[in-house]
Amino acid sequence: METTLPLPFVVSVNVPPGLGGEKEGLNREEVSCLGCVFLNVAPQTLDKILRFLGRHNSEFQSFFDVTRLESRDDVVSLLDAGARKVFVRPEQLPDLAEFGSRVAPAVSGSSAGQLASAGQHGLLVSDFDQIAAEAAQFIQESQAKKFKHLFLRPVPGTDLQSFIGIAAQCNAIPILPSTGLASKDQAGKLAVPKILAAAWHSDRPDGLIPTVVVDEHDTALGLVYSSEESVGEALRTQTGVYQSRKRGLWYKGATSGDTQELVRIALDCDNDALKFVVRQKGRFCHLEQSGCFGDLKGIAKLEKTLLSRKQSAPAGSYTARLFSDEKLLRAKIMEEAEELCDAKSPEEVAFEAADLIYFALTRAVGAGVTLADIEKNLDAKSFKVKRRTGDAKGKWAEKEGIKPAASAPPSAPEVKETPKEAASDKITMKVYDMANVSAEELDEALKRPSQKSSETIMKIITPIIDDVRKNGDKAVLAYTHKFEKATSLTSPVLKAPFPEELMQLPAETIKAIDVSFENIRKFHAAQKEEKPLRVETMPGVVCSRFSRPIEAVGLYVPGGTAVLPSTALMLGVPAMVAGCKKIVLASPPRPDGTVTPEIVYVAHKVGAESIVLAGGAQAVAAMAYGTESVSKVDKILGPGNQFVTAAKMFVSNDTNAGVSIDMPAGPSEVLVVADKDANPAFVASDLLSQAEHGVDSQVVLIAVDLSDAQLAAIEDELHRQAMELPRVDIVRGSIAHSVTVRVKTVDEAMAISNKYAPEHLILQLKDAEKVVDKVMNAGSVFIGEWTPESVGDYSAGVNHSLPTYGFAKQYSGVNLASFVKHITSSNLTAEGLRNVGEAVMRLAKVEELEAHRRAVSIRLEHMNR
Repeated sequence: METTLPLPFVVSVNVPPGLGGEKEGLNREEVSCLGCVFLNVAPQTLDKILRFLGRHNSEFQSFFDVTRLESRDDVVSLLDAGARKVFVRPEQLPDLAEFGSRVAPAVSGSSAGQLASAGQHGLLVSDFDQIAAEAAQFIQESQAKKFKHLFLRPVPGTDLQSFIGIAAQCNAIPILPSTGLASKDQAGKLAVPKILAAAWHSDRPDGLIPTVVVDEHDTALGLVYSSEESVGEALRTQTGVYQSRKRGLWYKGATSGDTQELVRIALDCDNDALKFVVRQKGRFCHLEQSGCFGDLKGIAKLEKTLLSRKQSAPAGSYTARLFSDEKLLRAKIMEEAEELCDAKSPEEVAFEAADLIYFALTRAVGAGVTLADIEKNLDAKSFKVKRRTGDAKGKWAEKEGIKPAASAPPSAPEVKETPKEAASDKITMKVYDMANVSAEELDEALKRPSQKSSETIMKIITPIIDDVRKNGDKAVLAYTHKFEKATSLTSPVLKAPFPEELMQLPAETIKAIDVSFENIRKFHAAQKEEKPLRVETMPGVVCSRFSRPIEAVGLYVPGGTAVLPSTALMLGVPAMVAGCKKIVLASPPRPDGTVTPEIVYVAHKVGAESIVLAGGAQAVAAMAYGTESVSKVDKILGPGNQFVTAAKMFVSNDTNAGVSIDMPAGPSEVLVVADKDANPAFVASDLLSQAEHGVDSQVVLIAVDLSDAQLAAIEDELHRQAMELPRVDIVRGSIAHSVTVRVKTVDEAMAISNKYAPEHLILQLKDAEKVVDKVMNAGSVFIGEWTPESVGDYSAGVNHSLPTYGFAKQYSGVNLASFVKHITSSNLTAEGLRNVGEAVMRLAKVEELEAHRRAVSIRLEHMNR
């Protein structure tokens, strides 16, 4: 069957976050790789669906059964949010005809008479029972009329294998429940690769199907081949796995390190070629070019160039200033925009447009925004059905002499907008009122953003760790050359004493580091145990506990292009205070092979033995196992991305490594509890200070007995301040999965906070100190209006390496105890052994450990003699 869909079927999933999160069937990542999803919408689930579309508009082609929605506005909101197609009751169609092919009727049952409802844009038949008596006539009539865009959804319990065959007879698109599917052969499940293999047509004797591999910009990287087995493995691991015509399964990047993360699988329109959309790390081609069809061109090439320049531009150069001097870049963007507007000839317009694109993309790259992110926003805008007037903003309209129109005719299709919709671009958090939502709904809203599956990450990091363990320095250097582009490095380690020229810093930076160093030192030094614990548990039986520093620690400091002396301080200072004999730092170098001077200066101050010039899993493996140049450590501490965290957990579970770690961690997060006495500007600034970390960060506001006006004041401040930030696009991403919860009392607020267990907890409350007694779970607490979380990140003295993702329920943040271990001792007199010996012998006998019993009895007999 030819279809405009990327797959010959659609996957039915539960209302988010049930998306692929069911206990059985396809998982969320596997559903994402397929991309076509179908959901039922009810009035009570509409908000969840809209949040889902807000986050995943570009990620999925989503189809919705909205027959339970009565409001036309609700249906339009779904279309505006990016629904590809909605199925409505036949009587609703005339009122939604203006939306064309994105709206189609829905009916239920297996009767052939239902087909009379089909329109030019398709039909959904739900609850189709293939074994019902009338099903045969339905199949016969659908074959005769050859309907376009006919969707069939089976009744629960249907045999999916035979249902797909019936859908094919009807020239229909089957809607298959995710719970009945699997990425590989599994009892009681239908394997997705088997469905795809049955649908595709290969003209090769071996049955392999040509597969075009493209990046997220749809730039072709190369042509490979796939089999049913390779597609299953790719779907299961979410990586690029193909079928070599000679050597079996080909895991792309397994040997070269040029790995791929699978984004989407699709079939072409007549099912004789596959397409894999991937996020390519490094090159696809074995030659010195991005893909087998040549190097990147146009805007994609510009993005690659700008990323390289951001990493390697000499300090103080014009290029470096474009990324660091916000005012300079703003001036250049405004200058080029004006020159584009003034250009006359086609050649001038093309030239000036290219200049403007250059500086606009510089702005994006500097903010951590990729071209793929921009394209996703363009795609999202293309599905908008609600339009504002599009008038220029005040100061720009005034500059051009444009007078505001009294009214403007709406652009088609005409949709009346409420003030709330007109402000849809406002950066705002979703609000929940505990008076109106259930505990289950709130738990759902407060779920952290999902991360890559551990299985996917392990597939990537395991070969790297094995390589470093086997090949030592050579492997570490190879990965540093590859990932950090520091090809001039000949050693993976910078040994102390560190050269003065690598620590050249402005006086004010040195002063800031020194102040922070001393405050952190004081606070952690105060955590030292004054004397060993000593307890006489019974006469003559003395038990004691004393601490000793962990002898060798490895401190991971993320970076490369980023300057993160704060993390080096938070890890290095307590290690120094604890008396660790060997302190090893690891941080990705810059492309010229150097580490940022701030980190070298901190390493010098804390007495580090060396700095490992590497990042990622390779740095973790080097410290865990040791290499020719890298000292093996006993414990690894420090934050990092998902790959660093996974690598830390991997080596800590390997008994051959003999290394422990500080804690698991995830993206940054903050929870702010604010009452009527809180300053709206302060609250907003605290939320944004974490939201700017990354799009996977999450911020939560618990509003205690605030009026609508008081809450609106915070929301207005949040938007105003966010729009002034250089990382505003990142803020938009994190705010999309951040929430405000309205409660009546502080006790309610703290109950929610303790269940959430935030990394950072900020109490902007009257008498905030009294509320600290109610804190049960948090990484670190910031008390009162004059204590922003930023002081904890840098200079107050507390540690900023904290448990995230709810791990504050089980883990402490990094502290002095993280760098010591406790040893216990027992010291018995003869009297003590007499007193406790009978109990020891009896328990040893119960456990049938005779040598244990005799170790006591021999001594007692000796005393008696």
